[in-house]
Amino acid sequence: MGLTDENRKDIVIYRSERAFAALEQAKGNLQMGYLEITANRLYYAAYYAASALLIANEIRVKSHEGCIGQFNLHFVKTGLVPIEMGKLFSILFDMRLTGDYSDRFDLTEEDVVPNILPTQDFIIKVTSLAKEKLGL
Repeated sequence: MGLTDENRKDIVIYRSERAFAALEQAKGNLQMGYLEITANRLYYAAYYAASALLIANEIRVKSHEGCIGQFNLHFVKTGLVPIEMGKLFSILFDMRLTGDYSDRFDLTEEDVVPNILPTQDFIIKVTSLAKEKLGL
């Protein structure tokens, strides 16, 4: 059974809010010097935004890799979202994996900080597209 239009609207609003909250969490953790947590929250900010857009367009995924792949296929390759945003999403995913799971490599400020403003631009653009799709 699929989602109703109202269900999709509710989820898009919720995930959009979570995207912006995760971005603020990233900024707060950066101020405390927690680079791995900052990278994690930047990725999740983008993930919540991208998943909202996929849900708005009735595109189902089962994994984070699936979310990135479908986002690139339906929105980057079609030109609805700039290619730089597709690359950023992949970079954020890789940083999150490094920060969360790597035993041999630590993230640096040079890895993390340059991605904050582009992530903010990403979530603004992507959540706007999701809301526009549903007339929000």
